[in-house]
Amino acid sequence: MFSPEDRLQIEKKGLTQDQVLAQLELFKNGFPPLNITKAASAGDGIIKSNHSIIPKALEEYDAQLPELNTLKFVPASGAATRMFKDLIEFMNKYQGSEEEYLELLSNRNPDSIYYFFENLKSFAFYEDLKLYFLNHVGQDLDKLLDNNEFVWILKGLISSEGLNYGSLPKALIKFHNYKTFSRTAFEEQLLEAQGYCTDKRNSVNLHFTVAEDFQPEFEKLLAELAPLHKEKYGIRYKVDFSIQDPTTDTIAANEHNEPFREADGSLVFRPGGHGSLLYNLNQLKNDVIFIKNIDNVVPDRLKEENIHHKKVLGGILLIYQSQIFDYIRLLKKPKELDDNKLHKIIRFLEKDLCTIPPASFHEASRQEQVDYLLRKLNRPIRVCGMVENEGEPGGGPFYTLEADGTQSLQIVESSQIDKSNPDQMTMLESSTHFNPVDIVCSLKDYRGKKFDLMEFTDPDTAFISQKSKDGKDLKALEWPGLWNGGMSNWNTVFVEVPIITFNPVKVVNDLLREEHLTLAFLQWRDR
Repeated sequence: MFSPEDRLQIEKKGLTQDQVLAQLELFKNGFPPLNITKAASAGDGIIKSNHSIIPKALEEYDAQLPELNTLKFVPASGAATRMFKDLIEFMNKYQGSEEEYLELLSNRNPDSIYYFFENLKSFAFYEDLKLYFLNHVGQDLDKLLDNNEFVWILKGLISSEGLNYGSLPKALIKFHNYKTFSRTAFEEQLLEAQGYCTDKRNSVNLHFTVAEDFQPEFEKLLAELAPLHKEKYGIRYKVDFSIQDPTTDTIAANEHNEPFREADGSLVFRPGGHGSLLYNLNQLKNDVIFIKNIDNVVPDRLKEENIHHKKVLGGILLIYQSQIFDYIRLLKKPKELDDNKLHKIIRFLEKDLCTIPPASFHEASRQEQVDYLLRKLNRPIRVCGMVENEGEPGGGPFYTLEADGTQSLQIVESSQIDKSNPDQMTMLESSTHFNPVDIVCSLKDYRGKKFDLMEFTDPDTAFISQKSKDGKDLKALEWPGLWNGGMSNWNTVFVEVPIITFNPVKVVNDLLREEHLTLAFLQWRDR
């Protein structure tokens, strides 16, 4: 199947022929759907926002933070192409005819192209765009806007000749307008981390996964910001960057599940999805790690509330971790483990970790029960914020059935469900909460030894997606998602958090939502 040129290409990827052949087999065989048993809800799989543990968790986290080795892990390699997708399409087809202009004016909804231009001066990148036109084109942006030079304006913003926002990582896009200055998503992530990752030496640890081509841009921006923040806040950043391991790339397949090839005959490989970042996470050795998407940031006026809920999640992690470690040590001391203590551990597993053993567990011998409990407790831990679903059914927190008959909590995407099964679809649509990727985790065992995270994934939760290249359809293989199948065999705790903690920027007009407007801008706008 593979030519000498193919074998050389595979070798340069850091892969073997057997690995690539195994990937092609996955295209042929597919993956089994997850078996959900019910949706998790507040009080049943999700800790309620008014639960008595919340204030205890906040107190616990504040008490331990100075001595904790914390880190914030932010996947930041994604380009902003999707964020500007509608604008790019408009730029490529708009001819400036009267009919097109009238059509543009007819839709003034907050998600429309017209709304973007109408509010152009409100965006944090407006001043940079204005300077670009003045210094490089010799034009006044305001006049271009008055003259409806929409395509010209967009080329200045999106194209590589201008600000290049169509290709930059989303992290490097200016998000928030403070009137006298603006901040990128990257800088907002740095500032937020101060609130829950500052140790007794006033150091803050962060790790960003970035696209290799743009790593110098990140390093340059960090070099500019770090001394300014140290002077203003007394904070010293310890920031590491990593790129997605090329060995996690997967081969693309055609409709016949054979290798998809370029016009010149070479093989096509694609990134294996955000599940590939599990390899990056696996290299970290911190005690407590927060995971958050790059675009989920807020301006200063809303940071305190977001920081509060991060601390709550961190405190719950510490409380559960302490209890789990105590129970593991007890299980390893059979002389001290009486029936009452054993039943207490079983109850903790079922009621607190929402991990329900199979019926056969209760008929097993005492040693078999102890072995089962040790397997289930001695795993990485994740505490995940869950936001109430505001009318959009889909993936989120569910109880699922594992291969050994155990029921456990999982973050499930709708693509993982058998849509031909009406019972499964009913449970999917009954979900009350969704996952905003707001996670804090512990990667070490009760002895302080780091887990190998690759041992706790579920390979059957990988999936195949439909993509295209050069106008031709292809199949792409994506590894188990970082917070889905990649963490399938972790101990999982779900906690209800308010919607204010979820402020993603999926399209550029999202930056005009109230949650992304700064106090300075609001005061200027309303004066």
